[in-house]
Amino acid sequence: MSLEKMRRLLTAKNPELATLTSKPRADTSIYRHWEMALNATATLRFLPDGNTDNPFFWVERDMIKLPFTGIKGKPEVKPLQVLVPCMQMYDEECPILQEVRSWMKDPTLEEMARRYWKKRSYFYQGFVRVSPFHESDAPQNPIRQFIIGPQIHCLVLNMLMHRDLLESPCDIERGMDFTIKKTDKSGYANYDQSYWAFKESALSSTEREAVELYGLKDLGTRLPPKPNAEAVRVIREMFEASIDGELYDSDRWAKHFAPHGLAL
Repeated sequence: MSLEKMRRLLTAKNPELATLTSKPRADTSIYRHWEMALNATATLRFLPDGNTDNPFFWVERDMIKLPFTGIKGKPEVKPLQVLVPCMQMYDEECPILQEVRSWMKDPTLEEMARRYWKKRSYFYQGFVRVSPFHESDAPQNPIRQFIIGPQIHCLVLNMLMHRDLLESPCDIERGMDFTIKKTDKSGYANYDQSYWAFKESALSSTEREAVELYGLKDLGTRLPPKPNAEAVRVIREMFEASIDGELYDSDRWAKHFAPHGLAL
């Protein structure tokens, strides 16, 4: 009997098993620079935020990873993580950080505190002018989204404060290319050798046509919506369950926050 047939028979009797093999469709607009080989480079040309009220060409996202050892009621025990927004992103007190902050003062809890501390990333958009790998699923719209970590973002900030910089690096006419270089540091991906070209590089006619055709995305739409009071209660409840070693309970929490691959 084929694997596919076995799956059909199993899910016919137990529909909840379908969530174990379901996979959300990947967002192909995001350029996955982290998939580059070591010592490879990718050249990007950042663009402004479509939201003209944003003085920057990025938006900041703060998320917290809640680890669980498995899903309640599922036969397969497999570790998973649930991403929840940190309420500080909405200028409100975060119930998780409120608790974790006190752990930082206790050396025995410091490692666990880092595990539950917020993880910051940044959304940018622009063109990929040079890519070291082929994308079989590249979108028709060439204006890509970039999820940038603090290490690369710091290089952007340093450039903005450079005394010789006269225009925004994402200016249509006088902006500059940014090259991401991936290296290895103690077994982890490292991007501190990424750099700005420091040479003006106007958008090409093809790139201008793409901006005219597709427009610039409001990067704020990349951020999760602000949780309501019920969702904040669920965040607190999941956090307590996570630190107590409980399984993820989809009946109680999936309506608000689900792990990757679990259908709502």
